[in-house]
Amino acid sequence: MTTQIKIGDIAIDVVRKEIKNIHLSVYPPAGRVRISAPKRMTLDNIRVFAISKLAWIKKQQQKLQGQVRETPREYLDRESHYLWGMRYLFKVEEKDAAAFVSLKHNQMVLHIRQGASDEQKRNSLAEWYREQLKIVVPPLVSKWEPLLGVKVEKIFYQRMKTKWGSCNCRARNIRLNTELAKKLPECLEYVVVHEMVHLLESSHSSRFVALMDRFMPKWKFYKDELSRSPLGHEDWEE
Repeated sequence: MTTQIKIGDIAIDVVRKEIKNIHLSVYPPAGRVRISAPKRMTLDNIRVFAISKLAWIKKQQQKLQGQVRETPREYLDRESHYLWGMRYLFKVEEKDAAAFVSLKHNQMVLHIRQGASDEQKRNSLAEWYREQLKIVVPPLVSKWEPLLGVKVEKIFYQRMKTKWGSCNCRARNIRLNTELAKKLPECLEYVVVHEMVHLLESSHSSRFVALMDRFMPKWKFYKDELSRSPLGHEDWEE
């Protein structure tokens, strides 16, 4: 069950769950705020927590609202789509065969059965992006494992709601947002290294920053580049 509270002019959705700790999230594109709180926590205590985080909430909202976003994709001919930071003009070619994508000069061609819906086109393209990551990421991980002195047990590729990547330090797994296939290769490598460094330092502490500075001196540049690149147009729910 969702309850809404207001702190000044900011509306906050509050969801009580069977969890131990309180979690605060600000979602794109408009900066919707949500707090997930333990069932035992009172609404007054949740309100106090929200007030203590008000400056951070406003900062995140301003950041999200100021970011450039892609226009919604309609999967029409000559629409702009991206791979590794390069712009391609989209084209649909209908044929009686399983869907696949090919690149021809500056064109990204989706070969798909006649009468395919926008959802089918979107899913086919999303799967293709996932496959591009599966080709590129394992060699990157293999490159960085001996440099960092870590071992990644498994790599997951998925559409992530608010992050470019994540790391499960206990299982030694990393997860990567499939949207990274649209970004510059250097930005992908930065995210891969970022998540792998979490196997050495789980938090974003001064030690984490020092490790990033040591192993990838230009990481802040790539981080800023990724922040400046267009985000997807989707309105994330949570």
